[in-house]
Amino acid sequence: MRIAVTGANGFIGKHVVAQLLERGCEVVALLREPARRPETWSGRVEIVPFDLGEASVGMYDRLQRPDVLIHLAWGGLPNYRSLQHFEVELPRQYQFLSTLVREGLPAMLVAGTCFEYGMQAGMLRPSMPSMPTNPYGYAKDALRRQLQMLQIEQSFNLIWGRVFYLYGEGQSPTSLYPKLEAAVAAGASVFDMSGGEQLRDYLPVAEVARRIVVMALSGRNLGVQNICSGQPISVRRLVETWIEANNWTIRLNLGAFPYPDYEPMAFWGEDSFSLLRLEQAKVAAEGVA
Repeated sequence: MRIAVTGANGFIGKHVVAQLLERGCEVVALLREPARRPETWSGRVEIVPFDLGEASVGMYDRLQRPDVLIHLAWGGLPNYRSLQHFEVELPRQYQFLSTLVREGLPAMLVAGTCFEYGMQAGMLRPSMPSMPTNPYGYAKDALRRQLQMLQIEQSFNLIWGRVFYLYGEGQSPTSLYPKLEAAVAAGASVFDMSGGEQLRDYLPVAEVARRIVVMALSGRNLGVQNICSGQPISVRRLVETWIEANNWTIRLNLGAFPYPDYEPMAFWGEDSFSLLRLEQAKVAAEGVA
């Protein structure tokens, strides 16, 4: 299969490309800065210079007509409250994706966000209504709705993967794990953080990438899916597990920062990916029987 990936040089994107290559896919990476591509891609990944704001007619042919697009690119992060998300990103995102669909793209997986659920607490299921409360979540949810409306007019398969929290190699230095790692490297005796009692849903980035690739390669019209562990964990306990796993001696200074006001204290996702795999296994078993 020929798979095109936007945001291929990003945190999730690099892991997605690695997973695709392991599966023997032809990979087309759309990069705003082609010179920044990893050396490991040399001779294995086709690079297409790409700026979302300059996408134009003929893009699908330029990508040599891929079977699936994995769309991870999104600007303006990590400022979730910037109006740029719906004033700038939303219209150009839709223009790019709708143009590809009208030119023949048969399937896409688009990265959504758990912020589409807004301030709803507890277990969040894909079947629940979206209620975004920040510009980033609003813009992502609006893009999903636009693409689903487009499906009424144009035939294509859509998977909307709502990504929860993740960590791992290549993460932004402003994220929790890299900040902890940097504090340890600097010889700090304590690490400042919030009270840590908020419950969240975390997955290693490599597992997030694996789930994205498995769903994308199915080529199916799966609609909204959560990309999450399905297991709530307090942020404090998560940080403690990182410290224990690395034999670090740093102590936590809990309550140094306030809790974020744009997310509830306790929420996690229903692991719809695992439920989907169980359903597929059941159907396959019934077919054999």
